[in-house]
Amino acid sequence: MLSEKVTVFEEGQVLLFNKPVYWTSFDLVNKVRIMIRSAFGIKKIKVGHAGTLDPLASGLLIICTGRATKKIDEFRDLDKEYVATFHLGETTPSFDLETETDNQYPTDHISEEFVRETLVSFLGEQKQLPPMYSAKLIAGKRAYEFARKGIQKELEPVTVFFREIELLSFGVPETKIRLVCSKGTYIRSFARDFGLALKSGSYLSALERTAIGSYRVSKAYDLEKFKEYVEQMQQN
Repeated sequence: MLSEKVTVFEEGQVLLFNKPVYWTSFDLVNKVRIMIRSAFGIKKIKVGHAGTLDPLASGLLIICTGRATKKIDEFRDLDKEYVATFHLGETTPSFDLETETDNQYPTDHISEEFVRETLVSFLGEQKQLPPMYSAKLIAGKRAYEFARKGIQKELEPVTVFFREIELLSFGVPETKIRLVCSKGTYIRSFARDFGLALKSGSYLSALERTAIGSYRVSKAYDLEKFKEYVEQMQQN
């Protein structure tokens, strides 16, 4: 029976997980790998994820095991859906809550109508400058390594595509937006650009990835549910 259970993961499984805030994507992959190895006595098994989520973000992470890891690039190429909360009127160096606010800007002129008009301007193809607090490689090092030392480096803009942008709730300072965008899009960079377009400032105060292609976070495991799934497999 155990050999059959081992085969399920070695042959390949595509697992949907809801990553908690403060966990890195690697933390979750490593935890899943340990749970599988411990439960079924597997000495070595490939486990990987299809698209990094920042530690301060929650939501859908696709984790592949065994032979299914060959599909990872296919999942990475799919569009992503996010629900993001933006704090208007202030900025941070990292464009999110990783760093303290560095500047304040007026918000009295920002109305719901202005926000809606501004969001329309982001639809379609855009040139986006990745954040310095990112894992982009510069001369063989991650950009955030330079940023955390206060060293400024040039990053090249990338082409991204916003397919859908929906205002979910308007408020000052907190405004919530749903975005469907291409791979490689930084919602933190959108926060910066959104603030500039509003003639103010903005940073990302909360982020959830709700979908990758047709895969939705509502169908995802949390670690407790996955533990129950593994225990059921052990009993069958």
